[in-house]
Amino acid sequence: MVTYFDAVNEALERLDDLGFERGDRNELVNHGPMAAEVLATLGHGAEIGNWVEVYRAKPHHDRPAPRFPLDASDENSWRAALGDFTRAGDWEQLFARELAGAPWRDVLVQWWPRLISGLLAGITHGAIRTAHAVRSLSGTPKPGPAQLTELARGLAYWAARYRGLPGSADFRGTAGLAQAVADLPRELMADSLHPPEARVVSRERLHRIDAIPGYAEALRAVAPKDPQALLSDMTAEFAGLYLVHTEIYPIPLLHGVTLPAAVRFVLPHLPGDMHLPTVAAVWQLHVALLLSFTGGRRGEATARETALRAEVPPFAELTARAVEHKDEHVIKFTEACLRENGLRPDPRYAAAAQAAQQRIPVPELGLIP
Repeated sequence: MVTYFDAVNEALERLDDLGFERGDRNELVNHGPMAAEVLATLGHGAEIGNWVEVYRAKPHHDRPAPRFPLDASDENSWRAALGDFTRAGDWEQLFARELAGAPWRDVLVQWWPRLISGLLAGITHGAIRTAHAVRSLSGTPKPGPAQLTELARGLAYWAARYRGLPGSADFRGTAGLAQAVADLPRELMADSLHPPEARVVSRERLHRIDAIPGYAEALRAVAPKDPQALLSDMTAEFAGLYLVHTEIYPIPLLHGVTLPAAVRFVLPHLPGDMHLPTVAAVWQLHVALLLSFTGGRRGEATARETALRAEVPPFAELTARAVEHKDEHVIKFTEACLRENGLRPDPRYAAAAQAAQQRIPVPELGLIP
Protein backbone atom coordinates (compact mmCIF):
# COMPACT_ATOMS: atom_id res chain seq x y z
CA MET A 1 0.00 0.00 0.00
CA VAL A 2 1.28 3.47 -0.93
CA THR A 3 1.70 5.61 2.21
CA TYR A 4 0.46 9.18 2.50
CA PHE A 5 4.04 10.46 2.84
CA ASP A 6 5.27 8.61 -0.26
CA ALA A 7 2.24 9.60 -2.35
CA VAL A 8 2.43 13.28 -1.46
CA ASN A 9 6.17 13.60 -1.95
CA GLU A 10 6.21 11.70 -5.24
CA ALA A 11 3.42 13.95 -6.56
CA LEU A 12 5.17 17.14 -5.42
CA GLU A 13 8.41 16.07 -7.07
CA ARG A 14 6.63 15.28 -10.35
CA LEU A 15 4.76 18.60 -10.28
CA ASP A 16 7.78 20.61 -9.18
CA ASP A 17 8.42 22.37 -12.50
CA LEU A 18 4.90 23.72 -12.97
CA GLY A 19 4.27 27.40 -12.37
CA PHE A 20 1.58 28.93 -10.21
CA GLU A 21 -0.95 29.46 -13.00
CA ARG A 22 -2.04 28.41 -16.46
CA GLY A 23 -4.32 29.73 -19.20
CA ASP A 24 -3.91 32.48 -21.76
CA ARG A 25 -4.77 35.18 -19.24
CA ASN A 26 -3.32 33.51 -16.13
CA GLU A 27 -6.94 32.89 -15.16
CA LEU A 28 -6.47 29.27 -14.06
CA VAL A 29 -4.63 28.23 -10.93
CA ASN A 30 -2.23 25.30 -10.61
CA HIS A 31 -4.31 22.85 -8.54
CA GLY A 32 -1.88 19.95 -8.95
CA PRO A 33 -0.28 19.88 -5.47
CA MET A 34 -3.61 20.47 -3.72
CA ALA A 35 -5.53 17.78 -5.59
CA ALA A 36 -2.68 15.28 -5.22
CA GLU A 37 -2.63 15.88 -1.46
CA VAL A 38 -6.38 15.24 -1.38
CA LEU A 39 -6.00 11.98 -3.32
CA ALA A 40 -3.38 10.85 -0.83
CA THR A 41 -5.65 11.80 2.08
CA LEU A 42 -8.49 9.78 0.56
CA GLY A 43 -6.23 6.71 0.38
CA HIS A 44 -5.90 6.78 -3.40
CA GLY A 45 -2.15 7.24 -3.49
CA ALA A 46 -1.80 4.51 -6.08
CA GLU A 47 -3.86 6.57 -8.55
CA ILE A 48 -1.80 9.74 -8.11
CA GLY A 49 0.80 8.80 -10.74
CA ASN A 50 -1.77 8.49 -13.53
CA TRP A 51 -3.63 11.57 -12.33
CA VAL A 52 -0.44 13.65 -12.36
CA GLU A 53 0.28 12.62 -15.95
CA VAL A 54 -3.20 13.72 -17.04
CA TYR A 55 -2.85 16.99 -15.15
CA ARG A 56 0.63 17.73 -16.47
CA ALA A 57 -0.70 17.49 -20.02
CA LYS A 58 -2.54 20.77 -19.48
CA PRO A 59 -0.36 23.73 -20.48
CA HIS A 60 1.04 25.52 -17.44
CA HIS A 61 3.21 28.58 -17.19
CA ASP A 62 6.83 28.19 -16.12
CA ARG A 63 7.87 28.67 -12.53
CA PRO A 64 8.70 32.35 -11.96
CA ALA A 65 12.35 33.14 -11.34
CA PRO A 66 13.42 35.45 -8.51
CA ARG A 67 14.35 38.97 -9.56
CA PHE A 68 15.07 41.19 -6.56
CA PRO A 69 15.46 39.72 -3.05
CA LEU A 70 12.81 40.57 -0.46
CA ASP A 71 13.80 41.18 3.13
CA ALA A 72 11.41 39.65 5.67
CA SER A 73 12.77 41.96 8.36
CA ASP A 74 12.04 45.08 6.30
CA GLU A 75 8.28 45.63 6.44
CA ASN A 76 8.38 48.36 3.82
CA SER A 77 10.16 46.00 1.44
CA TRP A 78 7.75 43.10 1.60
CA ARG A 79 4.58 45.18 1.95
CA ALA A 80 5.43 47.00 -1.27
CA ALA A 81 5.58 43.64 -3.05
CA LEU A 82 2.19 42.33 -1.82
CA GLY A 83 -0.08 41.66 -4.77
CA ASP A 84 2.72 42.09 -7.32
CA PHE A 85 2.76 38.88 -9.33
CA THR A 86 5.99 39.88 -11.06
CA ARG A 87 7.60 39.28 -7.63
CA ALA A 88 6.24 35.73 -7.24
CA GLY A 89 9.72 34.23 -7.58
CA ASP A 90 11.03 36.67 -4.99
CA TRP A 91 8.25 35.68 -2.59
CA GLU A 92 9.04 32.00 -3.04
CA GLN A 93 12.71 32.69 -2.37
CA LEU A 94 11.83 34.67 0.77
CA PHE A 95 9.63 31.90 2.21
CA ALA A 96 12.20 29.23 1.34
CA ARG A 97 14.73 31.18 3.42
CA GLU A 98 12.25 31.66 6.25
CA LEU A 99 11.43 27.95 6.38
CA ALA A 100 15.10 27.00 6.26
CA GLY A 101 15.75 29.13 9.34
CA ALA A 102 12.74 28.41 11.56
CA PRO A 103 10.14 25.69 12.26
CA TRP A 104 7.33 25.79 9.74
CA ARG A 105 4.70 26.52 12.41
CA ASP A 106 6.62 29.63 13.49
CA VAL A 107 6.73 30.89 9.91
CA LEU A 108 3.01 30.19 9.52
CA VAL A 109 2.11 32.07 12.70
CA GLN A 110 4.21 35.05 11.62
CA TRP A 111 2.80 35.35 8.11
CA TRP A 112 -0.80 34.16 8.40
CA PRO A 113 -2.06 37.42 10.01
CA ARG A 114 -0.12 39.43 7.44
CA LEU A 115 -1.84 37.69 4.54
CA ILE A 116 -5.31 36.88 5.85
CA SER A 117 -6.81 40.19 4.71
CA GLY A 118 -5.84 39.24 1.13
CA LEU A 119 -7.94 36.07 0.89
CA LEU A 120 -9.16 36.96 -2.58
CA ALA A 121 -5.67 36.07 -3.89
CA GLY A 122 -6.07 33.69 -6.82
CA ILE A 123 -9.82 33.43 -6.01
CA THR A 124 -8.87 32.08 -2.55
CA HIS A 125 -6.26 29.59 -3.81
CA GLY A 126 -3.35 31.29 -2.08
CA ALA A 127 -4.86 30.44 1.28
CA ILE A 128 -6.21 27.05 0.16
CA ARG A 129 -2.85 25.92 -1.26
CA THR A 130 -1.17 27.05 1.95
CA ALA A 131 -3.71 25.13 4.03
CA HIS A 132 -3.22 21.89 2.11
CA ALA A 133 0.53 22.25 2.59
CA VAL A 134 -0.13 22.68 6.32
CA ARG A 135 -2.20 19.49 6.41
CA SER A 136 0.59 17.67 4.61
CA LEU A 137 3.26 18.90 7.04
CA SER A 138 1.19 18.31 10.17
CA GLY A 139 0.26 14.81 9.02
CA THR A 140 3.88 13.69 8.59
CA PRO A 141 6.17 13.05 11.58
CA LYS A 142 9.25 14.05 9.60
CA PRO A 143 8.25 16.07 6.51
CA GLY A 144 10.39 15.95 3.41
CA PRO A 145 11.96 18.94 1.65
CA ALA A 146 9.27 18.89 -1.06
CA GLN A 147 6.57 19.43 1.58
CA LEU A 148 8.37 22.48 2.99
CA THR A 149 8.85 23.81 -0.54
CA GLU A 150 5.12 23.43 -1.11
CA LEU A 151 4.35 25.54 1.94
CA ALA A 152 6.77 28.18 0.64
CA ARG A 153 4.95 28.16 -2.70
CA GLY A 154 1.51 28.34 -1.13
CA LEU A 155 2.51 31.37 0.90
CA ALA A 156 4.35 32.88 -2.08
CA TYR A 157 1.34 32.58 -4.37
CA TRP A 158 -0.87 34.10 -1.68
CA ALA A 159 1.49 37.05 -1.23
CA ALA A 160 2.06 37.59 -4.95
CA ARG A 161 -1.65 37.55 -5.78
CA TYR A 162 -2.65 39.23 -2.51
CA ARG A 163 -5.87 41.16 -2.97
CA GLY A 164 -7.79 42.72 -0.14
CA LEU A 165 -11.46 43.61 0.11
CA PRO A 166 -12.70 46.96 1.40
CA GLY A 167 -13.77 47.15 5.03
CA SER A 168 -13.32 44.44 7.62
CA ALA A 169 -15.66 41.86 9.10
CA ASP A 170 -16.23 40.88 12.70
CA PHE A 171 -18.82 38.92 14.64
CA ARG A 172 -20.67 41.56 16.64
CA GLY A 173 -24.12 41.17 15.12
CA THR A 174 -27.23 39.29 16.18
CA ALA A 175 -28.01 37.08 13.17
CA GLY A 176 -27.09 33.49 12.55
CA LEU A 177 -25.01 32.93 9.45
CA ALA A 178 -27.91 31.50 7.42
CA GLN A 179 -30.05 34.49 8.32
CA ALA A 180 -27.26 36.89 7.37
CA VAL A 181 -27.09 35.21 3.95
CA ALA A 182 -30.87 35.42 3.56
CA ASP A 183 -30.84 39.12 4.47
CA LEU A 184 -28.18 39.97 1.90
CA PRO A 185 -29.70 41.91 -1.02
CA ARG A 186 -28.66 40.85 -4.53
CA GLU A 187 -28.33 42.81 -7.75
CA LEU A 188 -30.26 41.08 -10.51
CA MET A 189 -28.26 39.49 -13.32
CA ALA A 190 -29.84 39.07 -16.74
CA ASP A 191 -30.93 35.49 -17.38
CA SER A 192 -29.78 35.82 -20.98
CA LEU A 193 -26.11 36.19 -20.07
CA HIS A 194 -23.85 33.37 -21.26
CA PRO A 195 -21.10 32.18 -18.88
CA PRO A 196 -18.33 34.41 -20.34
CA GLU A 197 -20.57 37.49 -20.11
CA ALA A 198 -21.71 36.56 -16.61
CA ARG A 199 -18.08 36.29 -15.50
CA VAL A 200 -17.41 39.81 -16.83
CA VAL A 201 -20.39 41.10 -14.83
CA SER A 202 -19.14 39.26 -11.73
CA ARG A 203 -15.65 40.75 -12.05
CA GLU A 204 -17.14 44.23 -12.46
CA ARG A 205 -19.22 43.76 -9.32
CA LEU A 206 -16.19 42.57 -7.40
CA HIS A 207 -14.29 45.74 -8.34
CA ARG A 208 -17.04 47.91 -6.85
CA ILE A 209 -18.06 45.58 -4.05
CA ASP A 210 -18.14 48.26 -1.36
CA ALA A 211 -20.68 50.24 -3.40
CA ILE A 212 -23.14 47.35 -3.62
CA PRO A 213 -26.04 47.71 -1.15
CA GLY A 214 -25.79 45.39 1.83
CA TYR A 215 -22.06 44.72 1.67
CA ALA A 216 -20.94 46.86 4.60
CA GLU A 217 -23.91 45.84 6.76
CA ALA A 218 -23.34 42.13 6.14
CA LEU A 219 -19.74 42.30 7.37
CA ARG A 220 -20.99 42.88 10.92
CA ALA A 221 -24.34 41.06 10.80
CA VAL A 222 -23.31 37.66 12.19
CA ALA A 223 -23.47 36.93 15.92
CA PRO A 224 -20.36 35.70 17.75
CA LYS A 225 -19.93 31.95 17.98
CA ASP A 226 -17.24 29.30 18.39
CA PRO A 227 -14.94 29.56 15.33
CA GLN A 228 -15.19 25.85 14.51
CA ALA A 229 -18.99 26.02 14.65
CA LEU A 230 -18.95 29.08 12.39
CA LEU A 231 -16.86 27.18 9.84
CA SER A 232 -19.47 24.39 9.85
CA ASP A 233 -22.25 26.95 9.39
CA MET A 234 -20.35 28.35 6.41
CA THR A 235 -19.62 25.07 4.66
CA ALA A 236 -23.18 23.75 5.11
CA GLU A 237 -24.73 27.00 3.92
CA PHE A 238 -22.50 27.24 0.87
CA ALA A 239 -22.99 23.58 -0.03
CA GLY A 240 -26.69 24.41 -0.23
CA LEU A 241 -25.99 27.55 -2.26
CA TYR A 242 -23.90 25.55 -4.71
CA LEU A 243 -26.70 23.01 -5.04
CA VAL A 244 -29.42 25.52 -5.98
CA HIS A 245 -27.44 28.06 -8.03
CA THR A 246 -27.29 26.00 -11.20
CA GLU A 247 -27.37 29.17 -13.33
CA ILE A 248 -23.79 30.07 -12.32
CA TYR A 249 -20.60 28.78 -13.93
CA PRO A 250 -19.92 25.75 -11.69
CA ILE A 251 -16.56 26.77 -10.23
CA PRO A 252 -16.72 30.03 -8.20
CA LEU A 253 -19.19 29.00 -5.48
CA LEU A 254 -17.20 25.82 -4.79
CA HIS A 255 -14.80 28.02 -2.86
CA GLY A 256 -17.51 28.92 -0.40
CA VAL A 257 -17.00 25.37 0.90
CA THR A 258 -13.38 24.56 0.10
CA LEU A 259 -11.98 27.77 1.65
CA PRO A 260 -13.49 27.40 5.15
CA ALA A 261 -12.89 23.65 5.03
CA ALA A 262 -9.21 24.31 4.28
CA VAL A 263 -8.93 27.03 6.93
CA ARG A 264 -9.96 24.37 9.43
CA PHE A 265 -6.59 22.65 8.79
CA VAL A 266 -4.75 25.76 9.90
CA LEU A 267 -6.59 26.95 13.03
CA PRO A 268 -5.03 24.32 15.36
CA HIS A 269 -1.58 25.70 14.49
CA LEU A 270 -2.48 29.33 15.20
CA PRO A 271 -2.80 31.11 18.55
CA GLY A 272 -6.37 31.30 19.80
CA ASP A 273 -6.62 35.05 19.28
CA MET A 274 -6.15 34.54 15.53
CA HIS A 275 -9.09 32.15 15.14
CA LEU A 276 -12.07 34.53 15.05
CA PRO A 277 -10.31 37.16 12.89
CA THR A 278 -9.46 34.39 10.42
CA VAL A 279 -13.04 33.15 10.26
CA ALA A 280 -14.27 36.75 9.95
CA ALA A 281 -12.05 37.22 6.90
CA VAL A 282 -13.60 34.08 5.40
CA TRP A 283 -17.09 35.52 6.02
CA GLN A 284 -16.08 38.73 4.26
CA LEU A 285 -14.97 36.67 1.27
CA HIS A 286 -18.31 34.82 1.34
CA VAL A 287 -20.23 38.10 1.24
CA ALA A 288 -18.17 39.22 -1.75
CA LEU A 289 -18.76 35.92 -3.58
CA LEU A 290 -22.51 36.11 -3.07
CA LEU A 291 -22.82 39.74 -4.15
CA SER A 292 -20.54 39.22 -7.16
CA PHE A 293 -21.80 35.94 -8.56
CA THR A 294 -25.45 35.57 -7.57
CA GLY A 295 -28.29 37.72 -8.85
CA GLY A 296 -31.08 36.23 -6.79
CA ARG A 297 -31.83 33.60 -4.16
CA ARG A 298 -33.10 30.78 -6.44
CA GLY A 299 -34.39 28.47 -3.73
CA GLU A 300 -31.69 29.16 -1.14
CA ALA A 301 -34.27 29.09 1.67
CA THR A 302 -35.21 25.49 0.84
CA ALA A 303 -31.78 24.17 -0.17
CA ARG A 304 -31.75 21.66 2.69
CA GLU A 305 -35.13 20.27 1.63
CA THR A 306 -33.88 20.10 -1.96
CA ALA A 307 -30.90 18.07 -0.76
CA LEU A 308 -33.14 15.71 1.24
CA ARG A 309 -35.23 15.00 -1.86
CA ALA A 310 -32.21 14.29 -4.06
CA GLU A 311 -31.22 10.72 -4.81
CA VAL A 312 -27.63 10.71 -3.61
CA PRO A 313 -25.33 7.70 -3.12
CA PRO A 314 -23.23 7.23 0.02
CA PHE A 315 -20.04 9.25 0.34
CA ALA A 316 -17.90 6.19 -0.34
CA GLU A 317 -19.39 6.03 -3.83
CA LEU A 318 -19.21 9.79 -4.30
CA THR A 319 -15.53 9.69 -3.42
CA ALA A 320 -14.86 6.87 -5.88
CA ARG A 321 -16.71 8.80 -8.57
CA ALA A 322 -14.66 11.92 -7.85
CA VAL A 323 -11.40 10.01 -8.24
CA GLU A 324 -12.66 8.49 -11.49
CA HIS A 325 -13.87 11.90 -12.71
CA LYS A 326 -10.32 13.29 -12.34
CA ASP A 327 -11.20 17.00 -12.37
CA GLU A 328 -9.20 18.75 -9.67
CA HIS A 329 -12.14 20.87 -8.51
CA VAL A 330 -14.39 17.82 -8.21
CA ILE A 331 -11.76 15.90 -6.22
CA LYS A 332 -11.12 18.76 -3.77
CA PHE A 333 -14.79 19.68 -3.35
CA THR A 334 -15.95 16.11 -2.77
CA GLU A 335 -13.29 15.54 -0.11
CA ALA A 336 -14.16 18.83 1.61
CA CYS A 337 -17.85 17.89 1.68
CA LEU A 338 -17.01 14.41 2.99
CA ARG A 339 -14.89 15.83 5.80
CA GLU A 340 -17.34 18.55 6.76
CA ASN A 341 -20.22 16.07 6.79
CA GLY A 342 -18.23 13.88 9.14
CA LEU A 343 -17.94 16.76 11.59
CA ARG A 344 -21.58 17.82 11.45
CA PRO A 345 -23.80 15.73 9.15
CA ASP A 346 -26.00 17.65 6.74
CA PRO A 347 -27.64 16.38 3.52
CA ARG A 348 -26.46 19.45 1.60
CA TYR A 349 -22.87 18.19 1.51
CA ALA A 350 -23.50 14.96 -0.41
CA ALA A 351 -26.06 16.58 -2.72
CA ALA A 352 -23.63 19.39 -3.54
CA ALA A 353 -20.77 16.95 -4.18
CA GLN A 354 -22.95 15.01 -6.59
CA ALA A 355 -24.04 18.24 -8.29
CA ALA A 356 -20.42 19.27 -8.85
CA GLN A 357 -19.62 15.89 -10.38
CA GLN A 358 -22.54 16.31 -12.76
CA ARG A 359 -21.98 19.98 -13.64
CA ILE A 360 -18.20 20.06 -14.12
CA PRO A 361 -17.04 18.35 -17.32
CA VAL A 362 -14.73 15.36 -17.15
CA PRO A 363 -11.29 16.63 -18.27
CA GLU A 364 -9.84 15.36 -21.51
CA LEU A 365 -6.15 14.67 -21.84
CA GLY A 366 -4.32 17.80 -22.97
CA LEU A 367 -7.38 20.02 -22.90
CA ILE A 368 -8.27 22.77 -20.46
CA PRO A 369 -11.74 22.08 -19.00
